[in-house]
Amino acid sequence: MNKPVARLGIGGPVGSGKTALLECLIPLLSQKGLEIAVVTNDLLTTEDADRLKSRGFLPMERIIGVETGSCPHTAIREDPTMNLLAVQDLELLYPQLDLIFIESGGDNLASTFSYDLVDAYIFVIDVGAGDDIPRKNGPGFVQADLVVINKIDIAPHVGVDLEIIRQQAPEYRRGKPIIYTNCKTGVGLDKVVDFITEKVLLEPT
Repeated sequence: MNKPVARLGIGGPVGSGKTALLECLIPLLSQKGLEIAVVTNDLLTTEDADRLKSRGFLPMERIIGVETGSCPHTAIREDPTMNLLAVQDLELLYPQLDLIFIESGGDNLASTFSYDLVDAYIFVIDVGAGDDIPRKNGPGFVQADLVVINKIDIAPHVGVDLEIIRQQAPEYRRGKPIIYTNCKTGVGLDKVVDFITEKVLLEPT
């Protein structure tokens, strides 16, 4: 019998840095000897899948682009059939996999994953969206297993008070983990890797 493959969702608004985060995490996890595949979701294109394939850090066959043709969170929550079929194909073709990332198409703060599709999910927000994001109390931000607050370097340039976010985010997250990242410099990425290896993977390596 094949070992179970962990499934980790990556969701968040358009432009928050979901694909950029994957571009950073995949090499770091691969260095630990983990076997990885990716399913991306876009409305009518395979843009994100093509971008990841162009990076060359995974065999192209391990990256599947799903064209949802509908609202992004429909394909990861209400009816995740297309994603489940893509995951099933990867598991059959690559029984050695340790982890499959499932990246949602860009959505809003209400975007959440069905736990029939994933074991856990990360919700990514962009500091540039404003320091009021925690107070908006969106289900994706509140319910995700991990929130990544990305692009912390741009706060001074977009009039955002990062300290307000740091003070208020834990209150609305009710103790669930939050990690602050800068994908360009690598700040915080080690903590995201630790979360994945310690909290998500079904079989420790």
